[in-house]
Amino acid sequence: MSGPVNAEGTRVGEEGLPPELCPATAWVDRTGTVRLWSAEAEALLGHPAKEVCGTPAVELLTTRGDREAARTGRDRPEAGRSWNGVLALRHRDGHEVRVALRVRPLTDREGRAGWSVSAGDARRIEREDADRAMMRALFEQHPAPIALLDGELRYRLLNGAAEQVLDRPGNRLIGRHAGADASHVDSGTIDRVLRRVRESGESVLGLPLRGSSPSGPDRDRVWSLSTFRLTDPTGHLLGMCQTYVDITDGYRAERRLELLTTAGAGIGATLDVARTAQELADVLVPTLGDVAWVALSEAVLDGDEPPKMSGRGRWNLRRIGVAPAGEDWPTGLPAAGSVPPALPEHALLRRIGQGETVLLPDRDSVIAAAEGYSELARLFVPEHGHSAIAAPLFARGLVLGTVVVWRTRRPGPFDQEDADLLTEIASRAALGVDNARRYTREHRAAGALQQRLLPAATTDTSAAETAGFYVPAGGGAEIGGDWYDVIALPSFRVALVAGDVTGHGLPATAAMGRLRTAVDTLADLELDPDELLTHLDDLVQQLQGEAPHQGDTVGASCLYAVYDPVTRQCTLASAGHPPPVVIRPDGTVESVEVSPGPLLGVGGMPFEASTFDLEPGSVIAVYTKGVIYRDDHDPDAGLRRLTDHLARSVGPGCDLDGVGHGLLRRLGDAPARDDMALLLARTRAVAPENTATWEFPADVSVVSAAREAVAGQLAAWGLDELSFTTELVVSELVTNAVRYAGGPIGLRLIRGDVLVCEVDDPSNTQPRLRRARWSDEGGRGLFLIAQLTNRWGSRFTRSGKTIWTEQPLTADLGLLDLSP
Repeated sequence: MSGPVNAEGTRVGEEGLPPELCPATAWVDRTGTVRLWSAEAEALLGHPAKEVCGTPAVELLTTRGDREAARTGRDRPEAGRSWNGVLALRHRDGHEVRVALRVRPLTDREGRAGWSVSAGDARRIEREDADRAMMRALFEQHPAPIALLDGELRYRLLNGAAEQVLDRPGNRLIGRHAGADASHVDSGTIDRVLRRVRESGESVLGLPLRGSSPSGPDRDRVWSLSTFRLTDPTGHLLGMCQTYVDITDGYRAERRLELLTTAGAGIGATLDVARTAQELADVLVPTLGDVAWVALSEAVLDGDEPPKMSGRGRWNLRRIGVAPAGEDWPTGLPAAGSVPPALPEHALLRRIGQGETVLLPDRDSVIAAAEGYSELARLFVPEHGHSAIAAPLFARGLVLGTVVVWRTRRPGPFDQEDADLLTEIASRAALGVDNARRYTREHRAAGALQQRLLPAATTDTSAAETAGFYVPAGGGAEIGGDWYDVIALPSFRVALVAGDVTGHGLPATAAMGRLRTAVDTLADLELDPDELLTHLDDLVQQLQGEAPHQGDTVGASCLYAVYDPVTRQCTLASAGHPPPVVIRPDGTVESVEVSPGPLLGVGGMPFEASTFDLEPGSVIAVYTKGVIYRDDHDPDAGLRRLTDHLARSVGPGCDLDGVGHGLLRRLGDAPARDDMALLLARTRAVAPENTATWEFPADVSVVSAAREAVAGQLAAWGLDELSFTTELVVSELVTNAVRYAGGPIGLRLIRGDVLVCEVDDPSNTQPRLRRARWSDEGGRGLFLIAQLTNRWGSRFTRSGKTIWTEQPLTADLGLLDLSP
């Protein structure tokens, strides 16, 4: 016969067929008679062994030509050769079956004993052949790298793309362990992943793997590595497979987006110029480069606009943010806070000053840029720096400073894509820096206004020694409306005030100024604390009526306390304000129990006054909520911290200024989110021997008795020179009380740094100073008193009113003008 062919008529080669595809077997003797017929042969052709054995094998062939060719080939001398092919055989039920045959000669001592025949369904074999060819083509032609390894993790087969990734030809990798070859790809990671997958059976898909391309200017690459096991149908391990997908472009785009997102979220949130600069440096290292610094104009740090970035010496920028910080900062480079020397005119500086990002992609360009400036270069070029980008911080038409990034350790240079990325980040950061600059300017202006609206930090009166402290909010928070005040009242009394306007910024500061002025004015009327807060509440409601036109809501808390050194009592009222803390001379510390009323501006609710005793030498602390409200938002814990510190720090004769500063330093470890105002007052008392009190009935005869009592007391105090004026004052005041108010009439003298004279009567009529005409018989009493004393006034009490006067302890009658 002419030779075996396949089902399509193509001649079959001699390479053989896979044994697993030819399971049917038979044995044919030298005469062509079937002697052995397997069950698989019966399943393939339907003939049982008892029907086939003993019959000529050629009878199974379908066509007459195939039978003749088989007989002829059997008798040829070369019939001992093996043969593979596809023939049509007859099935028992009569249809034709295309069968792939593997015929092998069997020999005996005489040279030939017959043939061993293996057979299989040709259609299945042809499908398997096609599948194998397609799989091989897929493996060899697939653009993605594919590597096959055996169970010992040795390379068995690699396609061309895998050879390029691993940068080795296949003949150098076949048979080698995957972790033994240290190429530009991270072979250690490859080995660890292979072992983990082999032992666990769990595939690893899409693992990012860094490496470098064997050629090209941009050698840094990223592959997505997938690893899985290859097993047979029984689950037996055949080997391992790894595929590599180059995701460099997508990975870079993702990293850039991530960097931009991080920059947008992490830069400029604090409204602090220095912190914003440091945040920018931290974002850039190590994501974009190895070394980075941010330099800003000194004016920007102060909140002012920077000068134009041009001309010799104009580039005096202070390095504010550096990365990596601390010991990792390169030796020899100026650290954070340093001011490099004045820079000369340079083309790169001019470009940056014009808002352009400058790229130095390689060492040659770095050397060229530094040529002629070797002394300055060491301040700006880190050791091993081979590529750099410098971008201006340009916002709202101003160059606020620069940001510079270097690569020193990683080999890949910066490219234009990196420069564009830095430009975008710097542009966003510049807005954050400028916002922080403008906030600094407004914060400084509001702080200056706030400080000017507050009273003197320390006062020293007969009633108390005081020390006041104010710390503006930090960490990006706006200045609030916190204030404290010390108001000297007649009769040696003193008012201690603390208040907190709701809101922040200049509107709150302005509202604070109005409220402080109102408190000063109402205090001059000598109202009780609860009554004063009621009037202040009316004012705040009036301000709220104006607020809709101003876009602000006005409200406030306030504590108003009056200490009387004669009675040694303190009376206070609170409008939603934290209670004061008292440290008594024996070291006892307590928070004063008060009945706080509503915040100012609520209206319709009463305020309640509380009175308690204060020994001389006691320290009373009034404060705003910023002192006790910290990050834990627990006012009770804050109040405990305050009382604990005061208990440790306050003692007899202690420096109140030092105590207050120590407390605020301790609280100021982190920037406060609210203003802090604190007022410390150490109380004093008027000794009993420095006061004298009398009571008289409403009779004109008591006027002379009152004059005599006053003269006698002044003589006892050694103030005889004040007798004339004081007797005149007492005579006028007691006469008016007898004439217009009725009794009883109280008279009190208090000696301190001035002489105070008080006359009490049960009338609620407020005295009024007027100028009497020449024909009037009266009306000159108060005018005379005003001429004889430093100041005078009256205050209402629960039982009437008190008219008081103050005189210096040295009489000066030559200055009196008694003309009408």
